[in-house]
Amino acid sequence: MSKKVRRVPVVLDAGEIKDLPQEDIRMILRGADELISTGGRSMLAKILKGSKDKKIFEHKLNECPAYGYYQDMKLDDIAKCIDWMIKKDYLRIEYDYRLPLLVFSEKGWQIEKETFAQELYQRICLDVEEKKARVIFEMKEVNRQVVMRVLDKIEKDGTKKFLPYLEAWKMLEVKKVAARIIEVENKIAGKDM
Repeated sequence: MSKKVRRVPVVLDAGEIKDLPQEDIRMILRGADELISTGGRSMLAKILKGSKDKKIFEHKLNECPAYGYYQDMKLDDIAKCIDWMIKKDYLRIEYDYRLPLLVFSEKGWQIEKETFAQELYQRICLDVEEKKARVIFEMKEVNRQVVMRVLDKIEKDGTKKFLPYLEAWKMLEVKKVAARIIEVENKIAGKDM
């Protein structure tokens, strides 16, 4: 006889929160990105708090840009912000066996995709300025939609200083991304396709 799986119940409590500033929404989503389909609300609250919890450091969650964003708030109050995000459909909860895990809603993903792409674009700009190639080695692990948004941003910038960087990046990428890099290179170089 098999035992029935008992899911860990989730009770959302947004307290008195009626609205959150756009920057808070972006940072909560940025913190959640590190946990999507692998962690839940309490771990996200710890990231946003800047907790010294051993698991935070084991999984390098302290390197997340949202780490410590709410350092002056209590964990309970941070949890209310996260619950508000779930109630407003920026984040959702899906179960893996019995554990509730965070996932993006479509609305939340659109914001996070843009936030993460901007973060990577700024890091690439720094690489280009310093004539280094650090970020391109991370890009294979980045969601393809985010990668394409980064390339859109480089194309929009249109500065020729990106060309050597794009040339190096192209060599590391899969065909679809390499093809998009070639398009961006051609546009920046002023070639008609």
